Amino acid sequence: MPNAIEMLREDHQKVKDLFEHFEETESGDKKQIVETTLRELEIHTSIEEEIFYPAARQALKGMDGEENDVIDEAWEEHHVVKLLAAELKKMRVTDERYEAKFTVLGESVKHHIEEEEGELFPKLKGHIEEEELGERMMERKEKLQQQPGSASKSRSGTSKARSAASRSKGKQSRGKKARKASAGRR
Repeated sequence: MPNAIEMLREDHQKVKDLFEHFEETESGDKKQIVETTLRELEIHTSIEEEIFYPAARQALKGMDGEENDVIDEAWEEHHVVKLLAAELKKMRVTDERYEAKFTVLGESVKHHIEEEEGELFPKLKGHIEEEELGERMMERKEKLQQQPGSASKSRSGTSKARSAASRSKGKQSRGKKARKASAGRR
């Protein structure tokens, strides 16, 4: 049976390895590394937010003097990660700040991991049902992994549609401007 905290530690190691691989890669695979990392983060944050954090908050409530600040901070760190991920999804690998944005994402994620593993997990040890929670998290993770259209697939179709729509709007806009300009000269 999976253990919730060990499962999260494995996910943490996987994304840290992906960030390290990105730093070591000169070119070529960087886009794939970013897409894989974003998908892993998307699944991981979903599991934490839907299952782990509510259980952790409940467990911390039962401890004398323990605050939920660590959970609130974790939620906010997830929010920042989601913002950076959304921006990266809109960028091209050739964009000037693409690599810098991914590096900042990595720094934010690594900080988040340090806080979870250094503060939250030790506080929860023995205060949550790690096996039962791990089972629920594993089931959810498997469902998320099976969902069609990883981040890259779902975006490619919409970005092509947006590009065509943008070109069409641009042509319409230029046509209107030309008509207005010629009408003003009459």
